[in-house]
Amino acid sequence: MDTSGKMGPIATSCAQVVAASERPTARNFGERAARIGRLVELGIRCPRTVAVSIDAVGAEHGGAAMDVSPVLDQFEPRPLLSVRSSPRFSRCGGVGVFLWVGLNNAALPMLAERIGRKRALHAYKRHIRNFAYRVHEVEIDSPSRQPGQSTRECEVEVGRLLESFRRKVGTEFPQSPSEQLRAAVRTMAKGWNKPSARLLRTARGFSGETGLGLVVQEMVLCRSSRGMRVWSSQAINVETGRKDFRVGIGEQANSADIATADSEVALSRGWEDELRRIHDKLRRSLADEIQLRFADDGTDVFVLEYGVLQKSVAAEVRVAVELVQAGVIDKQDALLRIDPENLASLLHPQVSPEANNRVIAKGIAASPGAASGAIVFSSSAADVRAARSQGCILVRAETGPEDIRGMHIAQGVLTGRGGMTSHAAVIARGLGVPCVAGATNIDFWPQSGALVTDEGNIFREGDTITIDGTAGVVLEGAAPTLPPDYGRAVRQFLDWADCCRDLGIRANADTLDEVKIALRFGAEGVGLCRTEHMFFDESRLTVMREMIFASTPAERRQSLEKLLPMQRGDFLQLFQSLPGKPVCIRLLDPPLHEFLPHDQDELADLAEAIGLSLEQLTARAEELKEFNPMLGLRGVRLGISVPEIYEMQARAIFEAAAEATARGISVSPEIMVPLVTANREVVLVKRQIDQVAEEVRASTGVDFEFELGVMVETPRAALRAGELAANATFLSFGTNDLTQLTYGISRDDSARIVDEYVRLGVFPADPFSRIDREGVGELLQLAVSRGMDTRPDLLLSLCGEHAASADTIEFSRQAKFSYVSCSPFRVPIARLAAAQAAIRQRRAAG
Repeated sequence: MDTSGKMGPIATSCAQVVAASERPTARNFGERAARIGRLVELGIRCPRTVAVSIDAVGAEHGGAAMDVSPVLDQFEPRPLLSVRSSPRFSRCGGVGVFLWVGLNNAALPMLAERIGRKRALHAYKRHIRNFAYRVHEVEIDSPSRQPGQSTRECEVEVGRLLESFRRKVGTEFPQSPSEQLRAAVRTMAKGWNKPSARLLRTARGFSGETGLGLVVQEMVLCRSSRGMRVWSSQAINVETGRKDFRVGIGEQANSADIATADSEVALSRGWEDELRRIHDKLRRSLADEIQLRFADDGTDVFVLEYGVLQKSVAAEVRVAVELVQAGVIDKQDALLRIDPENLASLLHPQVSPEANNRVIAKGIAASPGAASGAIVFSSSAADVRAARSQGCILVRAETGPEDIRGMHIAQGVLTGRGGMTSHAAVIARGLGVPCVAGATNIDFWPQSGALVTDEGNIFREGDTITIDGTAGVVLEGAAPTLPPDYGRAVRQFLDWADCCRDLGIRANADTLDEVKIALRFGAEGVGLCRTEHMFFDESRLTVMREMIFASTPAERRQSLEKLLPMQRGDFLQLFQSLPGKPVCIRLLDPPLHEFLPHDQDELADLAEAIGLSLEQLTARAEELKEFNPMLGLRGVRLGISVPEIYEMQARAIFEAAAEATARGISVSPEIMVPLVTANREVVLVKRQIDQVAEEVRASTGVDFEFELGVMVETPRAALRAGELAANATFLSFGTNDLTQLTYGISRDDSARIVDEYVRLGVFPADPFSRIDREGVGELLQLAVSRGMDTRPDLLLSLCGEHAASADTIEFSRQAKFSYVSCSPFRVPIARLAAAQAAIRQRRAAG
């Protein structure tokens, strides 16, 4: 078999010999032909191959019969050929292989000499049947076909099949190799252009008009009695990326009828060494790990083709790191290989691909990861399960601040309402807990302690389910999971990302546990500490409620004095955990009603705890009710109306800073005022905070520094950023509230509106998942420009749920933001996305 690859191209535009001197291009001949061309170019032994062009196949389908004689001229007088599809893009699919083209009465003795008379007859029988079915869409068979036939019986059956072909098709079985090849080309062109094939390409993201080339190869026949064997090999474990050379039996080109290759037959040591060398050569040439398909003739190995190996994200990262270490690619190329969002699978457990659990509900993939546990409908029920060391899934129609304790305990969260920026989604991502929000196909009956599917299946409290927050589905029972893989290769990979990026990455963290996670994942500080989450612990919630129900400022101060040491301890822990790193603390933001009991029993318990009558408590609760509390007395409005709250929080921050400083810990507290709309609000709060700072400096004898900034969450604040910057050293943009106030859409109810709007083309994408550059983005750019006109050294940041997405990070760099802040488990994603944005910009600029 001539494999020198020295022949020039065929003297026709329809086909080309795959040779080292002129490699076929994917544009003209398809990806498979181009890959075989690369093999020949690298000096790797391949069967003699001719590539048929995409134009020639298209013309064949259009009615212009292809002249196949130039193709056949490149092979032996009695060739046995395979014809494989070579689409322009391999990922858009293909047409089934045509084997044994050229096998006829004249070629049968030659084949019999190579693989044995009986096996050659079996191959001929299969070829006749396949040709009738694929070319003429006629099924033929022989009634005497039996397993274990003798050679004579096989000869008789071949004759019967040829007669059956003539009778059912109406012509003799073609004995001409050119006629068989022409029929194969015509059939494959027809199959490629079937409506179903076009639809499949479209579903895979390709045009239905994508072209098809063909690859005609000489079949590799084993000289021993084993027949023809096709093998596959790979050099790594596709799950881990670690070195793990494997060889297995691939397609049996000679079918089950004549297959004699035992899957347990091992390759000779010489072949294995050769294959390892081929893998290494291709790895260096292609800068990736590949899968080989090859055949042997009993003496030598012939590579048929290769494909890029489909790998897990962990394997992709490890391969990229090892390619850099081997000098095959540089660090920047390695960083650009991985989709940042795919890193999520390395940070959380994932449902195993082998899981076959039934899907009982679908919703929004609000927080990635997978967890199994017993259904519970309340935080108290989650407490009970935790006391028994039993895992649970917290199921709520929607969550609120009162559910945070339960979310800390539960292994997963399921809600019937809400979207990507709902309370459940935001908190779950911060905690690293898998969450499916806005579940459909299921009804929530918390009063009855049951979930009911559309099929009528009932799941009661205590039944086990699995939350797959990566796919956005709920599974029946406990599904098998794969552990996270944040290993050495991933850490090395992200260290390279840090060297390339120019945008800071902080984390939204409210607790010590969240800070530890954020630091582990490479956060450079805390960009948003939501102090309200510190008050929902049982030991503090009663005191907080006591403060809310106080009838005079003096009584309110008494309650706040109880909360002061608790807050001081929280902040001291944060400062100790983040020495020298910035900590941005947002003062109390939510309306007070979120801290109140939700039913009469809880009100009665609270009344007894704080020494008031149930009537007094009920009346006060009614006074605090608002028609739209999220646009009511909250944020800075609460701080101005009830100044004792912000005073206590500021004092706690400064006393913690003074104590940390006295212990030799470098602290950088940043105090952020939420929901600002007017500069006068900032002036009033700043005056109060500056006064508290002086009092603490005087009482402790410790000097400390702090920064005061504004959280820009309203369109008016964005428009008046120039005024706000006069009294604020930083502006942090909360895109969750800014988006919902710009659009006038509640983020908790957005899914039912936005999905339909995206489908109808009203919105190009969900503005709560992908930042709206035209509307919200313009407000951000105006704010940045006006703020920096007032204060050129203004620190700018973005801390909404958009923060870690690649699109938002690219926008943030363009808008000159200093950093973004995201959930702890999104920090690695943001680090990689920031590096990629910087690399692409530098490369675009030359």
